[in-house]
Amino acid sequence: MASPEDPKGEKSPAGGPVSPNEHTPAVETHAEEPSPYTYYDESYTYDSSPATPAGPVAPPPMAVSVPPAAPLTPSSGGGGHKKPPPKEEREEDDEEEGMLRMSFLGHLEELRKRIFLMLIGVAAAFMVSLTFCEDLWGIVSAPAVAALTTLGIKPPELAQITPMEAFNVIWFKLPTLVAIFLSSPWILYQVWAFIAPGLYKKERRFAAPFVICSAGLFILGGCFAYFVAFRFGLTFLLGIGITKNVRPLISINEYFDMFVNVTLGIAVVFELPILIFFLTLLRVVTPKFLISHSRYAILGIVILAAIITPTPDVFNLMLFATPMCILFYAGIFASYLLVLKREDRTLPWKKIGLITLIVVLLIFGLCYVAVSRFHYHYIAHWPFLAR
Repeated sequence: MASPEDPKGEKSPAGGPVSPNEHTPAVETHAEEPSPYTYYDESYTYDSSPATPAGPVAPPPMAVSVPPAAPLTPSSGGGGHKKPPPKEEREEDDEEEGMLRMSFLGHLEELRKRIFLMLIGVAAAFMVSLTFCEDLWGIVSAPAVAALTTLGIKPPELAQITPMEAFNVIWFKLPTLVAIFLSSPWILYQVWAFIAPGLYKKERRFAAPFVICSAGLFILGGCFAYFVAFRFGLTFLLGIGITKNVRPLISINEYFDMFVNVTLGIAVVFELPILIFFLTLLRVVTPKFLISHSRYAILGIVILAAIITPTPDVFNLMLFATPMCILFYAGIFASYLLVLKREDRTLPWKKIGLITLIVVLLIFGLCYVAVSRFHYHYIAHWPFLAR
């Protein structure tokens, strides 16, 4: 039962009533949650047990304010904005998005379309060539007439063995050959249009240079075969039997077949720089690899020139091998320019000037040796050296 002194019935730890001055201060609790910018210092402890009469009263917990937290960054692992990818990665993504992706049947359909367009171009050039057949035949037969005249054979004419030879050669085969040469830029453009969708955007910019250079080298190879290779080879081959009581009788069919083989063969060989450039574009070879293995390429070129050259003369051998070697190094130079473009580097003009000077001195040295040792002399037309 509560005593009059202690109406609530509370007792002190000693058993007596608790005076009002001995009560432990009540701890105020707040329903609100603490601010995100406030924390409690845990170095202070709070004892909820009743304090002894002689003990001090524990202070309430202290609230310390801190500045707002810094914004989250991608490195902190938070959910902030992601850092944009580097410029190179964005460019590669854009280039890959620009690449055309199609199925196998789609590739076949595209190939059929390009071949059909090629044939249309060749047919148009063929119709144009038909109107100049007689003039074209005079140009094609000029090397044979010149070779027969040089050998002293009169009249310098070609022979028709069968009734259909003249019609087949002059009115069908010859316009077809001329049409291929005339439509070569269109054909090469269609080849590029078929390959270009699988390349990057930067690499597609080479379309115009590719078509112009390919067509130019193809025509240049045909001109080299017509004015140099075919004329010298034909004179040698027809002159083999002159001293053995053999009179040359050249069929126009055989002559034209040989003319086509030599002309187209050398024209295709002159596409060597384009082939090297394409292999570098597709990352199959590099200029460093080509330079390090150039001795094997030169050896193969010399062997090929020895097989093609109809005479055992060293001068004629070099006449065939030298342009091929020049074309090989021209292809390496073109692939080097492509690599510099990819790596955003500039062209080392000092090295190029030194190499050009060495090549010029080498050419002059070979000409001096040909004149002084092998008794050649200069002439006003190709090949500018003769005995």
